[in-house]
Formats: sequence, C-alpha cells, structure tokens
Amino acid sequence: MRRLLAPITALALLTTATACGGSSDEPATDTEGGLAQVAVGIIPIIDVAPIYLGQEQGFFEERGIELELVPGSGGAAAVPGVVAGDFDFAFGNVTSLLLAQTQGLPLQVVSNGTASTGDPETDFSAVVVPADSPVQTAADLAGKTVAVNNFKNIGEVTIRKAVEDAGGDSSTVNFVELPFPDMPAAVANGNVDAAWVVEPFVTVATGQGARVVVRNFAEPVEDLTVATYFTTEQMLAENPELVDDFQAAMTESLQYAQDNPDELRRIITTYTSISPEVAEQIALPSFPEEINVESMETVAELMAEYGITEETADVDALLATD
Repeated sequence: MRRLLAPITALALLTTATACGGSSDEPATDTEGGLAQVAVGIIPIIDVAPIYLGQEQGFFEERGIELELVPGSGGAAAVPGVVAGDFDFAFGNVTSLLLAQTQGLPLQVVSNGTASTGDPETDFSAVVVPADSPVQTAADLAGKTVAVNNFKNIGEVTIRKAVEDAGGDSSTVNFVELPFPDMPAAVANGNVDAAWVVEPFVTVATGQGARVVVRNFAEPVEDLTVATYFTTEQMLAENPELVDDFQAAMTESLQYAQDNPDELRRIITTYTSISPEVAEQIALPSFPEEINVESMETVAELMAEYGITEETADVDALLATD
C-alpha cells in the first residue's frame, strides 16, 4: 500500500459557487468568519459516516474548514459535479473514478473513503435472493436478473468476479438498475432473481426473509478499497494548503470512526432514515487510513476485461501519492 500525499480529500464548494452564481473558476478559498467554505459531495449511506463524525468532532473547523455536506445519488453523479466545479471534493466508488481516468477527466484521489472488512460472513455488502430461490452459490447467478444501483459500477464488477470464481459465466448475468431502498421489496416480490445491497439494506432484506448468496466485496477481491474522496487536478494545484488541511481532517475522521464504532452507529441515525434499533444490528464497513492500491489495480483490470473501460485505467495517474 502507498500513503496519499498529505491532506487531500473530499468534495465541493457547492455553497460558494451557488451563492455567487459561480462557475468552476470560483476559488475554493472564499471564507466566512475566517473559515474556508467547502461543499463536499457525499452519498447519505453508512460509508460516509466518518466525515460526519469529523465535522461533529471539529476536526475540519480546527483546520479552518467549514463543510457543507451535499447529498447525491452516487459516485457516477459526483464525478461530473466535481469536474464542473459544483463540488471541490466528492465521495465516489473506485469504479466511477477509474472509468473517469480512462476518459481523460482531470481527477485526483486524495483520501480513502471506505473498505471491505474482508469477512465473507459479516461484510456490509451482499447479494441476496429469496429464501426459496434455487440460487445457492454465486455461480448460479449466471442467467439470472440481478439488481444493482448503477450499471458498470462496483457492484457489477465484483459480482461478475464472484460468479467467475465460482465457475459461472458472468457474461450471462442480466443486470438491472434499482435504487438500494427498493431492492429488498423487489427481492421479496420476485421482481428480480437477486439484488446487490449494502447496509442497512442487507439487514432489511434478510429481516424480510432474504438469504445471502455471496459477500461480493469480501470474497472476489482481497482487502477491497470500495470508495475514496477525490478532487480535481486544478484544486490540487491552486489550493494545496486547503487540500492538505482537508486530508488531515479526513485522516483523523477515518481513525476516529474506526476506533469508535458506537459513535459511528449513532451518527448514522442523524443523516439517514436508519433507526437506532437497526443501526445497532448492521454490519459496519472498515475505515482504514490507507488505500489498498493493489485492490484498485485489480478492479481496473477487471473493468477492462468486462468491457466497462476500453483500456486498463492507470491507477498511479489517478492517485495523489508520494
């Protein structure tokens, strides 16, 4: 593994740009009350709990940053938002960023976001099927309809790898798009053969009788880095001190989340609709400070193999590393 350059991470000066009727040329160093106004594009899921904890604990304010956390639908939407200058930084899964790199978009990964625990029994991501489904292993997903939240994304890549590792033909899996909240019902009603869900929807689905077939983050790719925070090359060049401060705060936030699971479960209930009762039951991701570069390289190779990218993404070019 390699450590990212000192402090660079997250997402967006949406507040500044919007308030000023601004463009991508608006500086990320506009201040209010002596604090730099930084809007960060996030997805309101468990994975971003560390940045909420860091905001609450004052890690960002201590470094002169006032965050606006702007909810969005996913990494695929965050990429154009950062490129257009709507965000300074954003949270997105590695496949979205690797695809962007092959398309020549000027992005730089500056901090880890979330990772698999590596535990095939309890990881926070899973493919689920109805209890009476004939699907017993990942190989049985061949020829079946499987719901994912976005096409050509981290779910599709890891599921295809799991199917192949189990001896199935992953090219015959029929992926369909559904929002995560709709997936437990789709499985229960038989609208799809299987669905890829992350917590809390793993707990919701299994609570409604669904059965886990494979933990697609934990099994196909070892120590998988799932998502990261990223910015643009322009931000890195023009506001290096802000990026450094953001990354330092993000690193502290990740460590705090890893060391304080009870606090993490509590904070989740403040920005999602997850109840305290469910928050106590869900499996948590891992929040290491360092990115597993090797796992990203494996994902890049799989994306090219599956035709998601025309060429293998250059992971080194994407990472702001020392």
